[in-house]
Amino acid sequence: MPINIPKEMPAREVLEKEKIFVMDEERANKQDIRPLNILILNLMPEKQKTEVQLLRLLGNTPLQVNISFLHMETHESKNVSKSHLDQFYTTFSTVKNNYFDGMIITGAPIEHLPFQEVNYWNELKEIMNWTKDHVTSVMHICWGAQAALYHHYAIDKFDLPSKCFGVFKHDITDPTIKLVRGFDDVFLAPVSRHTGVRANEIEQHPELILLSNGDVGPFIILSKDEKNIMITGHLEYDTTTLAEEFQRDLNKGINIQLPENYFPDNDYTKTPLKTWRSHSHLLFSNWLNYYVYQETPFEWK
Repeated sequence: MPINIPKEMPAREVLEKEKIFVMDEERANKQDIRPLNILILNLMPEKQKTEVQLLRLLGNTPLQVNISFLHMETHESKNVSKSHLDQFYTTFSTVKNNYFDGMIITGAPIEHLPFQEVNYWNELKEIMNWTKDHVTSVMHICWGAQAALYHHYAIDKFDLPSKCFGVFKHDITDPTIKLVRGFDDVFLAPVSRHTGVRANEIEQHPELILLSNGDVGPFIILSKDEKNIMITGHLEYDTTTLAEEFQRDLNKGINIQLPENYFPDNDYTKTPLKTWRSHSHLLFSNWLNYYVYQETPFEWK
């Protein structure tokens, strides 16, 4: 799927080197098809890295996708320039009267805070309420997944004894569900979080399906109306993302354990392998095809 992003966006050069099909607005306007409009609320501090990770996966299916990036108005980002946000991002007040075929709400490194203490929680609640009528399907990632579970379904997170950090096995509970079509019965996925959610609370909730569980708890949760998808880990991560997080914490003097099942021979001087690549592409292509493209109206009201 060619993705339509601005010519000047730094992610473009990276994606073109990887042979990802990137299209500019002039060429997109000449195609006689209805593109999908995807909104990405990027809550991660290193926004440009997250942009590349998500765009890489969204550009791997046959249809055209228009991408819009959103940042919070009630929070000042410290790890990205204001000029980058001004040029490539918009705010909720600008788009709230629009309709989108799909939306992604990313994670954020704020798990230690109760939801109500997050300085943009009220704005995020407004956005999540808005998605009910303005977005066909929403994918929530890591902290974004926990926020959605809490806000929409009253399932709270809890503190883990230590950081869940590494690449872990996860089982599929029902391979016939479209979101995991093509998945192996057991697959690997990166996880990096200090909090978790309880499987029994999800299984007992009348509006939710626990679609994937593992040694480190729930991984994929699907709402029965197929509106919301919650992913508690990071299938979008690059090969070296966990290594970069590990080195960052070491440099800060944080007592961080080695990521589990990640470095060859548990030697952090060796280059890790990306053992989750195929399932990351499957997840995003299945979402775009079955939950966005197949379900969205050709013309929003």
